[in-house]
Amino acid sequence: MSVAAILVAAGSGSRLASTRPKAFVDLAGEPLVVHAARRLMAGGVVDTLVAVVPADWVEQAQRLLPRAHVVVGGASRVDSVAAGLAALPAEVDVVLVHDAARALAPPTLVLAVVQAVCEGNPAVVPGLAVTDTIKQVDASGAVVHTLDRASLRAVQTPQGFDRATLQRAHAQPPTGAHTDDAGLVEALGTRVLVVPGDPLALKITTPADLAHAERLLQ
Repeated sequence: MSVAAILVAAGSGSRLASTRPKAFVDLAGEPLVVHAARRLMAGGVVDTLVAVVPADWVEQAQRLLPRAHVVVGGASRVDSVAAGLAALPAEVDVVLVHDAARALAPPTLVLAVVQAVCEGNPAVVPGLAVTDTIKQVDASGAVVHTLDRASLRAVQTPQGFDRATLQRAHAQPPTGAHTDDAGLVEALGTRVLVVPGDPLALKITTPADLAHAERLLQ
């Protein structure tokens, strides 16, 4: 089966206190997007890499990622993934969607997600068990309910999909806010499988996250 990865790198770097888009902020001397792309490709299962970046960073991204097809992102994450989907070759069967902000997600995680899709699961996401106590609150901040953390997972990327399933999910009219592509697939009523995630696939959002990632690399 032919596997493609859409590397979403069009977000701003505002919470990282950077003038650059988040994906182009340096981690140990290289932009996050380079780290993410390297680990996506290292397992040898990804045939095609599409990087989705801000319009004024296309040339820079193409220099940094010579093996990638670089396209311009949209106004939202959903729009950016749709732009990546539109750029995929016709022969692609399996699509990974990965956030450049999860720059240290290891090749073993990529392989596990691809394998699960190839085994017949139309949508696969990696997730970690939640260790904190999670409480649902109302608009005033009062606790409404304490959730059973045994059934909760903190979801990561890369997320993997049968191509037809992901395209069908993106073709549906939007129904509320979705923070990942698995949410779009769930809205179809399609089963989404969770496989074990990896602590290295942390999302780098703040300066503290960036410092933690630096320590992990050391």
